[in-house]
Amino acid sequence: MSAIAVAVVSLALLTLAAGAAYLYLDRTSGVRRTGVEDCVALLPAGADPRDAEAVRATLDALTGAWAAGDADAYGEQFTEDATYTTYVGTHYEGRADITESHRALFAGFVKGTEPAATYLGLRFLGADVAVVTGRGDIHKGRRPAALSKVQTYTLVRGSDGGWRIAAFHNTRRRNVMERFSFLYAPATVPSGER
Repeated sequence: MSAIAVAVVSLALLTLAAGAAYLYLDRTSGVRRTGVEDCVALLPAGADPRDAEAVRATLDALTGAWAAGDADAYGEQFTEDATYTTYVGTHYEGRADITESHRALFAGFVKGTEPAATYLGLRFLGADVAVVTGRGDIHKGRRPAALSKVQTYTLVRGSDGGWRIAAFHNTRRRNVMERFSFLYAPATVPSGER
């Protein structure tokens, strides 16, 4: 066999091995803690259930506005000075910026999509601040079985008593990298995933 043929065969075998390793990591990276459908179910001890219901109403209004493609109703769920960070790293500042960017998104890239969400945590940081963490995704048609994003909402109670989102952060889950990290350094596995 010539040196070129050996190099080609070696490259093909390395590519096949890398592909198999990637598929293995991808297939074994399942999330155990997938969340619950209703954030109120995560009500911490001592918290006022009415506050949890109000937070849920804000999040429900947000997902309803997305499903309807209504940028104005979507933007209304945020404070005037809210921040919004997308999973690709785009950072918006202020309700107007969030509303106008979603007006363009609802007319283009995400037109006709619906949000899907589950919730991992609900905490109240005092009487007027709540933090909700969860998993989310958007879809057309059937809801995905596994949600690919991790989301954090920081909500505040306004002077009118209503809850609005002051900050939103959306991170795409990189399951292969996560699985590799967990195999290489098992102590990095979150306790909820053990």
